[in-house]
Amino acid sequence: MNKFDSYGMYKVYDRWPEIAKESYNTDLAQINFEKISHIVLTGMGGSGTINDIFSSILSKTNIHVDVVKGYHIPNTINANTLVVTTSVSGNTAESLTVLNSAKNTGSKIIAFSSGGKMEEYCKANKIEHRHISTYHSPRASLTSFLFAMLKILQPIITIKKTDVVESIENLEYIQEKISSANLTSENSALSLADWISNIPVIYYPWGLQAAAIRFKNSLQENAKMHAMAEDIIEACHNGIVAWQRQSDLKPILIRGEDDYVKTKERWTIIKEYFEQNKIEYKEISSANGSILSKIIGLIYLLDYSTIYRAVISGIDPTPVNAINFVKSRSK
Repeated sequence: MNKFDSYGMYKVYDRWPEIAKESYNTDLAQINFEKISHIVLTGMGGSGTINDIFSSILSKTNIHVDVVKGYHIPNTINANTLVVTTSVSGNTAESLTVLNSAKNTGSKIIAFSSGGKMEEYCKANKIEHRHISTYHSPRASLTSFLFAMLKILQPIITIKKTDVVESIENLEYIQEKISSANLTSENSALSLADWISNIPVIYYPWGLQAAAIRFKNSLQENAKMHAMAEDIIEACHNGIVAWQRQSDLKPILIRGEDDYVKTKERWTIIKEYFEQNKIEYKEISSANGSILSKIIGLIYLLDYSTIYRAVISGIDPTPVNAINFVKSRSK
């Protein structure tokens, strides 16, 4: 691990439950904007994952949610809109552009970063900002930002404290199984990493897209592998046809313990098709509990598997030279 993960990403992941607990117990001030009926969540990369998680949580409420991964905010923003802009580094160009665009819309705004241009901009323009600690890299800082934001935004998103506590306890349980202290055949993240090869195709149900998209992103960033992600129900109307031809792609099925009954039926049919056609697949199921527990538990397992996959391949998971190339050419 130390030979190939030279920047020690795995050491941060070993501490994810601890970081989550510390971040949720932050003394950063909560916000309680009134009459919020629309939330716009903006951010890229690891920050985008956080927004996907919040979108899944808020799907159970009457609040309309837009997730923005880019430069443009919706024209439907008004005084009852809360724009949440997140950039772990504080220097993400897209997030800074959105923040500037939102300033003159009359909406409520709060920004989260570890400093950078975003914190400076918020101070200069009297915009609510919360400074959150970063660990190793934006993607490895997921629990730091997510759980601090869950605490700060709690009055608006009305998530139960018991759900947050449950999700942290689930992380602690998973940590015992998959951390670097358990490099055995009983480590499910390590077993998954050993199985993954070629191009994984990740199938997921509605509600768990945050975990699937994050898995795809982490395979790309950490293991430097191509990967695809598709909604399982939509794929049954198009993507499934591609399996009629012989392929080296590897399907991975991400399931929720209490998926909708028709979704469960579809999983059964898909597995039957794969088995009849001798297509090897892997099945990953979420934990029981709240949507937060399901998603963050899956992300922990799947993210760690991408670190193990990188090490197995003799690749350092930390460097992202291609991203740095794009940033260096962008104005």
